Amino acid sequence: MTAATAPARRVPLVLRNRMFGTVWLAQVLTQAGMRMFQVGASWWLIAYAASGDGGSAAGLFMAVSTLPAVALAPVIARAIARFAHRSLLRAAAAGAGVVAAALAGWAGVSDLPVAAAYAGGLALATCQAFFDPCLTTSVPELVDDEDIEAATGFELSTQSLASLGGAMLGALVVDGAGMAGLAVGCTAAYAVAALLVATVRFHGTDGTADAARPPAGEPDAALVADAAAGDGGAPRRTLRQILGALPYVRAVLLCFTAANLFTTAVFVVMPLYTASVLHGDGGTVTLLEASLGAGTLIGSFTGARVPGRPGVVGPACLGLMALALALPGLIAARPVLAGSLLVAGWSVGVIGVRFVALFQRLVPAADKPAFFAVMQAVLGATFPVASLLFGVLGDHFSARTLCLVQAAGLVPAALALALLPERPGAAGAEAACDTTRAPETETESETGAETGADTRAGSAETAAGGAR
Repeated sequence: MTAATAPARRVPLVLRNRMFGTVWLAQVLTQAGMRMFQVGASWWLIAYAASGDGGSAAGLFMAVSTLPAVALAPVIARAIARFAHRSLLRAAAAGAGVVAAALAGWAGVSDLPVAAAYAGGLALATCQAFFDPCLTTSVPELVDDEDIEAATGFELSTQSLASLGGAMLGALVVDGAGMAGLAVGCTAAYAVAALLVATVRFHGTDGTADAARPPAGEPDAALVADAAAGDGGAPRRTLRQILGALPYVRAVLLCFTAANLFTTAVFVVMPLYTASVLHGDGGTVTLLEASLGAGTLIGSFTGARVPGRPGVVGPACLGLMALALALPGLIAARPVLAGSLLVAGWSVGVIGVRFVALFQRLVPAADKPAFFAVMQAVLGATFPVASLLFGVLGDHFSARTLCLVQAAGLVPAALALALLPERPGAAGAEAACDTTRAPETETESETGAETGADTRAGSAETAAGGAR
């Protein structure tokens, strides 16, 4: 590492890379708008709109809000591969802004029907389902290879920042200004996000500007070149073929999908616990959302520093999360639940950074648009099931019991992930992601320093070849 490079690398990525920083801020705003609406609408259903069956109503709402990412995965993959990424991101943010504005107008002149809230959640989730995997796919176009871990950490931190911002405001805004105020806040977030994306010029892997991409109906030369380089000139592979060629990645996704069945239920269990066990209000929901978001934020920025390979760190974090979620089931106290959510959020943040960085190196460039769309769909497939299941269970069982069920469900997933056999390609990529490899680990994990970049690139090529 040269003396000139070292100080520059210590500057946070979002400050020294204006393109990535601007798009990342746009994602923070869209995620905040989505989370603000989800949390606010769920609290509105439990505390105001639904009578006697708040758990089922909130569970159904959360399920509806997660369906687009699952049902539209093939469409999303084709759209990301076909259209200019900046245009797609801008359209997704602007579309969500239009939906939120329509809800604000409706709620401002009359009481918003429950069905309209469900429809609004579905539409906003559809826009977000295009935005998130498109940005993940665009990371290599916005940053250098040595900055991938840093970019991944920032990108995955958006969910925690959204919880600290949007989700914290959701319940409070509903208590103070109703659904109309909630929708107005979401409209502002989406509008600013669309404007931010419009100011950025993406650059493809071949160095060409995003604005220079061919019209929507014509093939993208950069994508064709990537496909030819990554697959030996073979046609673009289907989602099934991609996962079939990456057995280790497929197995990891299945483990996390099983874990998500129990972890994502927290978004239904948390407001139920607030209402039935803590007897709190929107302020209590805000505190709990802040704890979860703060933990995830800390995990996103410290995940690269946690020693060990992803295959070791992942099971350990799942086990820690199980312990954290079990504690509120045994001790009913607000500080206990807040602390448990902080630990659980940290575990989620660490897992996200380590494994998304691993996938960035294992998956060939030509397959990334389809892969990240299907990753979102596979991991999100259990969210509707978990929301409905735990929502219905919440009307018949104590929220403390549901916490214990969540914890018990994570144990088999942690064991399965720990027992996965290593593939040659996966081992090489895991070694590239192991933060204990060299003395300069701390600098690399924070900013992706140039030292070791060649080694990581070589490992990435080996991993991609082994996976194929």
